[in-house]
Amino acid sequence: MVMWPAVSVLGFLVLTALVVLMGMQSTKRWEAEKQAASAVRHTAPESAARATAAATAVL
Repeated sequence: MVMWPAVSVLGFLVLTALVVLMGMQSTKRWEAEKQAASAVRHTAPESAARATAAATAVL
């Protein structure tokens, strides 16, 4: 009689933990991609400035 509600609560807790873990993993991956894109964005203007300076130096 008490077994099925206990199994339901346990199943709910297990599934909730699974969703939280998946969300944490997805968030970690998103943050890593965001940081990588930010690093590329910060280095791109510097390399573009160097290319422009090199092109004008040749002319």
